[in-house]
Amino acid sequence: MSVKTLELQERKEGKSLYSYQKGAIDKIFTCFEEAPEDFHLLYQLPTGGGKTVIFSEIVRQYLKHHKKQVLVMTHRIELCRQTSRMLTEFGVTNKIVDSKADLSDQKDFNCFVAMVETLNNRLNDDKLDISDIGLVIIDEAHYNSFTKLFKFFEKSFVLGVTATPLSSNINLPMKDNYNELIVGETIQSLIENEFLARAEIFSYNVGLTSLVVGANGDYTVKSSEDLYTNTDMLTKLIQAYEERCKNKKTLIFNNGINTSLHVYDTFKRAGYPVAHLDNNNTKKERKAILKWFKETPDAILTSVSILTTGFDEPTVDCIMLNRATKSLTLYYQMIGRGSRILKNKNTFTVVDLGNNLHRFGPWGSDLDWHKIFRSPNYYLDGVLSDEELENNFRYEMPDDLREQFKKSEQVYFDIKKCYIDSIRAGESSKVVLERSIKHHAYICTENSEDLWDALGLAKLLGDDIDYRIGRYTKCISKSTYNFVQWLKDDYRKKLNAHLRSNFDEIFEEINGFPPED
Repeated sequence: MSVKTLELQERKEGKSLYSYQKGAIDKIFTCFEEAPEDFHLLYQLPTGGGKTVIFSEIVRQYLKHHKKQVLVMTHRIELCRQTSRMLTEFGVTNKIVDSKADLSDQKDFNCFVAMVETLNNRLNDDKLDISDIGLVIIDEAHYNSFTKLFKFFEKSFVLGVTATPLSSNINLPMKDNYNELIVGETIQSLIENEFLARAEIFSYNVGLTSLVVGANGDYTVKSSEDLYTNTDMLTKLIQAYEERCKNKKTLIFNNGINTSLHVYDTFKRAGYPVAHLDNNNTKKERKAILKWFKETPDAILTSVSILTTGFDEPTVDCIMLNRATKSLTLYYQMIGRGSRILKNKNTFTVVDLGNNLHRFGPWGSDLDWHKIFRSPNYYLDGVLSDEELENNFRYEMPDDLREQFKKSEQVYFDIKKCYIDSIRAGESSKVVLERSIKHHAYICTENSEDLWDALGLAKLLGDDIDYRIGRYTKCISKSTYNFVQWLKDDYRKKLNAHLRSNFDEIFEEINGFPPED
């Protein structure tokens, strides 16, 4: 019997642990038994692989065989509650240590679940007795907020769990706080054995050079909002939705509340069922919105990063990344929200509007986590800058537009090559745009029966024109906003004028006979 068949049988029998989860627990306990009492171990497993299930079983077994207490730390209150419920399902009685918790009965519990900031306050106030804590488990361990608490647990075994063992702060690498990394099942393996759905990723090239990187190493909210709230980007978003996600339950991630509200208004005006969620919503509002999202088959939910962790909705069919990020962890978390598998769902759609696919590679690609853990800078230094990414872009027509130009074998025009060739020939750089206009006129004529058809097709080439102008201005190192806008407008006027003056001649060259009157 194959591994896959065994796993499916295990699920049918209702067992709570799969073989790869049992294997991970065995490895962790082997390390626990052999390592010093103050050892720090990091365990990696992809989102959807069942990290909470694994460490809940570890807590159960630990308490059964050891006369010490366990502390589980999370960075958000929602994760606290989810973790507490999972531990209870595994038969572990536990106490949540939140800001309102009465700790007078703490001696009645052997397991505590706490949010990092609350725990820090309680420990500094000396209101929680941690003298008997033998095992500390840290969920989402890549967040650096936990490291300030390590001083309290110098004689405890620390187990950090994360999907991405890459620190959220490049100046505080995880290897400085953990002695060893155990890597779990890969995303590819979990997909092949039907534990996760397969992502079908569609990337739309976006110019990101206006974005600013902040002190935390990621793009600032302000620069993201300036880009993603403009009309062109909102139009691109809704076009991408209609091409790839229409009638699918869709989750949209944005960098900034204002962007999410603009997205909400855009989809609402277009008549789509949409809701907006951010951290300003009350618990009651949040609950109602998530209930609506769960129950509405073609619902669209636009949000900020609030749903990247602690949110599990398996019916999500489409993830839209309406933002760029420099964080590999965030990239994996956002896409992971759609990876839950269902009986009638083994794939899901990802639409990338932030060049994230080009920056990090496909979700589930073969990453060497051990190498990233040991040498994070080696990995981060290899991530291409936005300018490098955009230099490698090649415009690809959307499928429905390409269908309009189906008679043309080649619709791509290499601006950079044309520029280099013209400079080598001693020509003015202006000939580059002249040749580009001739190429556009040719493919418009090739797919038309008369001039009016050709002019109609020319109107559909806006994204391609903008792309070519962008490449051209990089070649000539002149890209002020007013100059670029003037070039785009001028190009469109000259393309129309060229078609009006030369359509009959181009048509006859292509077809061998003149167009009918």
